[in-house]
This record gives sequence, structure tokens and C-alpha cells, in this order.
Amino acid sequence: MAPPPLPGVLENLAPLLDHWGYLAVALLVFVEDFGVPVPGETVMTAAAVYAGAGRLNVAAVAVIAFFAAVLGDNIGYAIGRYGGQRLVLRYGRYVLLTEERLAKAQDFAARHGGKIVIIARFIEGLRQLNGIVAGLSEMPWRRFLVFNALGAALWVGAWVTLGYFAGQHLNTLYPAIERYELYLLGALVLLVAGLVARHRYRRRRGSGGHR
Repeated sequence: MAPPPLPGVLENLAPLLDHWGYLAVALLVFVEDFGVPVPGETVMTAAAVYAGAGRLNVAAVAVIAFFAAVLGDNIGYAIGRYGGQRLVLRYGRYVLLTEERLAKAQDFAARHGGKIVIIARFIEGLRQLNGIVAGLSEMPWRRFLVFNALGAALWVGAWVTLGYFAGQHLNTLYPAIERYELYLLGALVLLVAGLVARHRYRRRRGSGGHR
């Protein structure tokens, strides 16, 4: 019996994985890791689901994603270290990298030190700027390489394991996802609305306190 189609947004990636396979994982994870806004993490997870369903090899997915992530971040490091902030901002606007976004990432990195290279792997937005910020901060390359490799191993390990497990149980999970996806979507909308309302309340309260 053939496995069911991938659920949700992962289904949209099925043609990409069917046609390009491991190359799609390598390319998208690689370019995402030096600042290009592409769905590298999502494709890696979808490939792991494919592996769990028997369509790809899970070890190959993990190894390819690890080396693509480490190499991509090192390209980002070189861009930040040798290109400088002027170059990053000059071309960053083409990949949605603004001066404000870069400043926030640099401030976050300054407050958390070397461990941010590991933490940033799991934070959307920071993951794409990880290497660039480390390069701009002139973090020693060897130190960056160690933290980067450790972060990549943890990140790839977590998402590939989760995706692989889901793929192995796709025949069980898929009907449940179809049954409850509207409820999950409603809960997500309520969560986002609550976060937006809280943010607006804090801004209004903060601006009121400065009058």
C-alpha cells in the first residue's frame, strides 16, 4: 500500500522532492543559511518525512542537511567578516535584510555571546543571519566553526528525527491531521491574535508611560 500524500504545506513540497530529492535539501538549506529567505528547514523536515515513509534515506538526508547548513553559515560568516556591514546592507535589501533587522540580530548576539550560534539555529530570522552576524562581530573563525557545527548537528538531528518519526506513522497521523486541521488552524489564529493584541497593549502602555 502506497503511503498517503504529505499533509498541509508539506504536500506543496512533494513535487520538489520527487524531482530533485537530496539536491533540493542540499541547495535550499545551504542558501537559507547565508541569508536567502527560502524554506530550507521545511524542505529538510519534508525530506525526513519522505524518509520515514520509505521514499528517501534518512541518513543521507541528515548528512546532506548537516554539511549544507555548516557550509552555508560559513559563507555567511565570510560575507560578514570580509564584506562588512556596508556590503551586507547594500545587497541585503534584495533578501529582505533591513538595517533594523540586522541591528536587532547584532544586539541579540552581543547579549548572548558564542552560544547564540547554537541558539539561533532554532529561531526563524536569526538562523538566516547567524553566520553574517558572527562575521560582522569578528568572532574567531575556529570558535564559530565549533559552535556552528554543534548547532547544526542539534538542529538537523531534532527536525530529521521528528520528520522521520512522523513519516513512519503517516498512515496513522494523516487521517487525524485531516480530521482536526480546522481546529488546529482555529487555535493558531487565536494564538496569533492574542500575541498581536498583547504586543499592541504593551506598545500603548509604554507610549502612555512616556508622556
